[in-house]
Amino acid sequence: MRSILRSTALRSATRASRALPTCYAARHYSIRTQAASASAQAPLDASKLQVTQTTKPKTFSKPEDLVFGREFTDHMLTIEWTESEGWLEPKIVPYQNLSLDPATCVFHYAFECFEGMKAYKDKEGSVRLFRPDKNMARLNKSSARIALPTFEPSAFTELISKFANLEKDSIPNQRGYSLYLRPTMIGTQKTLGVGPPGSALLYVIASPVGPYYPTGFKAVSLEATDYAVRAWPGGVGDKKLGANYAPCIVPQLEAASRGFQQNLWLFGEEQYVTEVGTMNMFAVIKDKATGQKELVTAPLDGTILEGVTRDSVLALARERLVPEGWKVSERKYTIKELADADKEGRLVEAFGAGTAAIVSPIRKISWKGEMINCGLKETEESGEIALRMKTWMENIQYGDEEHEWSYRTQA
Repeated sequence: MRSILRSTALRSATRASRALPTCYAARHYSIRTQAASASAQAPLDASKLQVTQTTKPKTFSKPEDLVFGREFTDHMLTIEWTESEGWLEPKIVPYQNLSLDPATCVFHYAFECFEGMKAYKDKEGSVRLFRPDKNMARLNKSSARIALPTFEPSAFTELISKFANLEKDSIPNQRGYSLYLRPTMIGTQKTLGVGPPGSALLYVIASPVGPYYPTGFKAVSLEATDYAVRAWPGGVGDKKLGANYAPCIVPQLEAASRGFQQNLWLFGEEQYVTEVGTMNMFAVIKDKATGQKELVTAPLDGTILEGVTRDSVLALARERLVPEGWKVSERKYTIKELADADKEGRLVEAFGAGTAAIVSPIRKISWKGEMINCGLKETEESGEIALRMKTWMENIQYGDEEHEWSYRTQA
């Protein structure tokens, strides 16, 4: 079997002499990636998939003992890309280490982006993906932003579908469990010159998972964080880049040292609420004058990740809550607005939304020495809307409710 990563030494040498200046590459990343995609000799072609199955299948922990993202399935999906050849033939191969030169550009300039998505097993044993078109669109946006190649969304969805179906035996049968899929793209050119990578690797690994939090579906406590910033206007906070995540770990550790599970990221002098940990943030607030309930989340202004679960919560809310008299808003709101709503008895509940946890109820938020209570009684672990959203989405994900968002995989 040919190595996953082909040698790029010759390409590196020829490209080094024409590496673009950093500022030029930054200004023209979209032009370059679009041109590269258009001129590539080979588009991503799912029909060329080659499958080599493992001869040493793994044994997994019992579902209740699974730790999120710690155990991985027997195989991985890999597709190489080169500037001269385009996308090479896709391969499913036994899970294995990558072989990368120490000068590979992903290590030095963070040419890396990824997605988080899940495969679910329905009552008939069929495997389903949840809104994979949204993940494909976001991955293409992320890769284009850092001068990596783009791909044909339908072809990659078909490949992930075949990969997930191959690994179906590793998906626990219980509701609440799934196969977490991690599509990843990295720049693989061997060079210390700063410029668009001339080679890349797109791959997918998978991990059988249960509930994201070991405690299960229980409310978490947050520390409002304004001394560190997750994202800023004109940056890349709306893209799913690995470089966005490492800087958030120290503030999270600091919050944990004070007894909080996650950070609530604030931005600007106004202290706008943006995201909670690695999730999008939602709050339910009653209008002071009318008492109307409003489900509110921050707008997609370039500082907010375009979450698939976020979009799903909004779509379900507009379909099912608005007829009940609710208001659904994407608007800027501040931590002070939440604090005032709590003091006035108008903060009904709050929750985070993301692929890993689906929804995560919030009990309280620490802000400037005071505690904002998010509407839950001491004996409650979730508000009504967080629980309804979780139920609605799981019904679709596990195929209990037939819906256009549920994508049946192909063998």
